[in-house]
Amino acid sequence: MTIGIFRRPALAAAAALGAFLPAAAAWAHPGHEHAEGFLSGVMHPLTGPDHLLAMIAAGLWAARLGGRALWAVPLAFLGAMALGGVLGIGGPELGVVEWGIAGSVLVLGVLIAAAVRLPLAAGAGLVGLFALCHGYAHGAEMPLNTDAGLYGLGFLLATAALHGLGLTAGLLLGREQRLVPAVRVAGGLVAVAGAWMLLV
Repeated sequence: MTIGIFRRPALAAAAALGAFLPAAAAWAHPGHEHAEGFLSGVMHPLTGPDHLLAMIAAGLWAARLGGRALWAVPLAFLGAMALGGVLGIGGPELGVVEWGIAGSVLVLGVLIAAAVRLPLAAGAGLVGLFALCHGYAHGAEMPLNTDAGLYGLGFLLATAALHGLGLTAGLLLGREQRLVPAVRVAGGLVAVAGAWMLLV
């Protein structure tokens, strides 16, 4: 039963990564209109340590929760981030958003390190709240004269791939009881990084 639960999300994560990488490569090929906007969206989560850590951590925490959280937590993140992106387009950069992003890294790290298990609705809601901040930052920092739809598609695909990495890592490590402490240590390191981001 455990193996069956593992295989489906792991295959889904692998499929997401497999679909994401060729798409990014295709858009990067010269001659594709608006490629720069799409790639800007892709690169935004991948080049920001705060976004990168939070998105992988969200997938890792979803894997540790298991069950419906395997898909509900990442989907809540993606949906709320898309909404935040729409709100952020053309909007000012807000200091509170940066605090929310750094706070998401800290809190998600603590949740993983302490093996906290919240009810599904509460967990998805918390992750969605953080994702609003990430999405708003993506929208507010969208380059000028960029196709908003393609830019949004880029950062959503990159985020889904990062969730897939976190999910896969959590499920792989979770299969071996002796490796579970490594997940908690990873969460602790993420929390430390989040605390540092809040202090600097």
